[in-house]
Amino acid sequence: MTTRILVFDSGIGGVTVLGPIVARMPDAEIVYVADDAGFPYGEWEADSLKERIVALFETLIAEHRPDVVVIACNTASTLVLPVLRARFACPFVGTVPAIKPAAALTKTGIVAVLATPATVKRDYTFDLIADHAPDTAIVLVGSHRLAGLAEDRFFDRPLDEAAVAAEIAPCFVDKEGQRTDVVVLACTHYPLLENVFRRLAPWPVSWINPADAIARRVADVAGIATGGDAPLWPQAFREGRVVFTSGRAAPFSYATFLEHGRCGAG
Repeated sequence: MTTRILVFDSGIGGVTVLGPIVARMPDAEIVYVADDAGFPYGEWEADSLKERIVALFETLIAEHRPDVVVIACNTASTLVLPVLRARFACPFVGTVPAIKPAAALTKTGIVAVLATPATVKRDYTFDLIADHAPDTAIVLVGSHRLAGLAEDRFFDRPLDEAAVAAEIAPCFVDKEGQRTDVVVLACTHYPLLENVFRRLAPWPVSWINPADAIARRVADVAGIATGGDAPLWPQAFREGRVVFTSGRAAPFSYATFLEHGRCGAG
C-alpha cells in the first residue's frame, strides 16, 4: 500500500524538507500544499493564523486523506501543532527551531536563531531554549524579508543580495572575544538561500538545517524502514502533486518543482 504524505508550508520553503523526504521514501505519494494565498506567515497575528490553518486542514484532510502530514513551517508548527493533533486522527510531524543540536555544536557558546518575526516570539521557542540551551547565549533574529527573498530566488526573480546581507547581519555577534559560530535556519525558506548566506557572512559559521532529521522522523512515523542512510537523491520517484491555495496552477511539473527547490539550496 502506498503511503500518502501531505507536506504543507506557507509557500515554497517546504521543498527544502520535501527533498530529503523523497530521498528516504521514493515510493511515497506526495501532495505538496503551498498556502501562497496566506504568505508570509511570519507577519500574521497568532489567533488569526491558527484559525486559518485549522480551517484549511478541514478541507485538506478530507480531500487528500494523507497517512502523514508534515508541517514544513516553523511559524505554523510552533503555533498550531497541538490543535491539529487533537483535531485530526492522522499523525503530524512538525518543524521547530533546531536549538538542541545547535547548543551541542557551538564551541563559543553564541548561537543565532534565524527565523520569522512570529517564530522568535513564540513561547514554544523560549521553552526550547530553557530546556535545551540554558547556558548558551541565544540570539533571536526575526527577519521580515528573507522568506520573500527566498521565493524570489526559487522563481528566478532578481535577488537583492544587499537586502539578504542586511537581514542576516544581526546573527553575527562578537562579544568579549567570542563570536557566533552556529546559525539555526528556523524557517524552511531559508535553506534556499544558504549558499548566499555563506558567501555574504562576515565570518564562517555552521548553518543548521533540520530537514534530514525531519525526513527521518517522517519515515519513522510512516513505519517505513530506509535501511540506514538514504541516497542523497533518487533517480526516479513517484509523481506527486503541487497545490497552491490561491488556486493558480503549479509553475512547473512536480518533478521540476522538486528538483528546482533542491538546486536552489545548493
